[in-house]
Amino acid sequence: MPALPLSAQVAVIGAGAMGAGIAQVAAQAGHPVKLYDNRPGAAAQAIAGIDQRMGQRVKAGKLADSARLACLANLQACDALPQLADARLVIEAIVEQLAVKRQLFAELESLCAPDCLLASNTSSLSITTLAAELAHPERFAGLHFFNPAPVMALVEVVSGLATASDAAHTLYDTARAWGKQPVHTRSTPGFIVNRVARPFYAESLRLLQEGAADSATLDALLREAGGFAMGAFELTDLIGHDVNYAVTCSVFDAYYQDMRFQPSLIQKELVDAGRLGRKSGQGFYDYREGAQRPLPRSLSSNASVEHCVAEGLPPLFDGLLARLESQGVAVTRRPGSGLLRCGEAVLALSDGRMASQRARDQGLQNLVLLDLALDFASARRVGIAWASDTAPAAVDQAVALLTRAGLAVSALSDTPGLCVLRTVAMLANEGADAALQGVASVADIDLAMRAGVNYPRGPLAWADALGLDRVLTVLQHLQAAYGEERYRPSLLLRRCLAEGRHLHD
Repeated sequence: MPALPLSAQVAVIGAGAMGAGIAQVAAQAGHPVKLYDNRPGAAAQAIAGIDQRMGQRVKAGKLADSARLACLANLQACDALPQLADARLVIEAIVEQLAVKRQLFAELESLCAPDCLLASNTSSLSITTLAAELAHPERFAGLHFFNPAPVMALVEVVSGLATASDAAHTLYDTARAWGKQPVHTRSTPGFIVNRVARPFYAESLRLLQEGAADSATLDALLREAGGFAMGAFELTDLIGHDVNYAVTCSVFDAYYQDMRFQPSLIQKELVDAGRLGRKSGQGFYDYREGAQRPLPRSLSSNASVEHCVAEGLPPLFDGLLARLESQGVAVTRRPGSGLLRCGEAVLALSDGRMASQRARDQGLQNLVLLDLALDFASARRVGIAWASDTAPAAVDQAVALLTRAGLAVSALSDTPGLCVLRTVAMLANEGADAALQGVASVADIDLAMRAGVNYPRGPLAWADALGLDRVLTVLQHLQAAYGEERYRPSLLLRRCLAEGRHLHD
């Protein structure tokens, strides 16, 4: 089935921030839109808010006033549910309570025409469960927008057990016609984004709990090395710890306490203390008036380095070597096992083992491990850790070399996988399991993580670029170090390696 024609009436129920945003999206696309809320005057107030926000964009030169007027002309506030009877698509965006939503959809099913599509914007409830009591569950699906709906590109089109493929495809094509980037997903806990994103928060929280580094440094590594828009702590402060913690608990419970989704005691303590982030004034950071944001910790060195030897370094390091050469450092390239030597220091990309473990396993002296960077040619920071017997002079030389390349250098304790590498490996692992279980396609999982949470690269494409063998090795070493099922590698990673193919093949 094609997208709904622009003449088709769209109805949105719930005039909060999300409902108003969805109504604006549909109206800007050209549909007549009815906005309903059971609170008297709420729908009209929401439309006035849309007018105000669009007016600000007009004043800023980002929107033509004619577009604002056309959108407003398509919006109609309603104060009674029967006024929605002529809708071809009804999108619900009300409170996340199963019983309340079920009652609403039962009323809509008796009110609207048989060919009207019913959709829920739920982010956490099962579409299958919501539709279970409907007489025609085949016309019901999830249409999960991300906040703010007019800005965020992603829409998850969620099929329950009974959702007809035609209904899902019509919703997909309609969302695309509205200028969004839709993805298909099955109704499983967390859908795509809220499931696959859990390791982004979980690994930083674990590193902080273990004292690997402070929150400002870990955030800086994810931003300045990993290429993420925000680190895990500043992002959860923005989301709100009550919300983020509740989602984690929901996913953890839905997967029968799978330890991969285990909530963090540190985050629970913040919630218990009422330190919910920006909205309460305190979270991992202090947002109260006069408070200063802590700076990431960086190492400095007085050592002088003019030469290094690259022994069989993977292409991942080409950007780093080019930066060193541009600063006058002589780089000798020769075959080897992936080491970078500078004076006494031996540098290597982490493989998930602790530096002390790897130094003992491989008989390496003065070992300094490097964390992953999205692109060493443009990274602004890199994390390092070193073995317990690495000489201070060797650490100093390693820091001097990396600083010479223009990188800020942050130290982590000798922790498996450091920060960026273990985060990316776990994101890829969770994405691979979602693909294995038929939640969504590999392409849609990557698209969802880029468009929904602004990741610099889809985690499965990132795994392909790193090499699935490297990702699998990191996960195996993490699992061995912690002795936990949390880090068990996905069967899909093992299968792709055994078949000699990439995830995106």
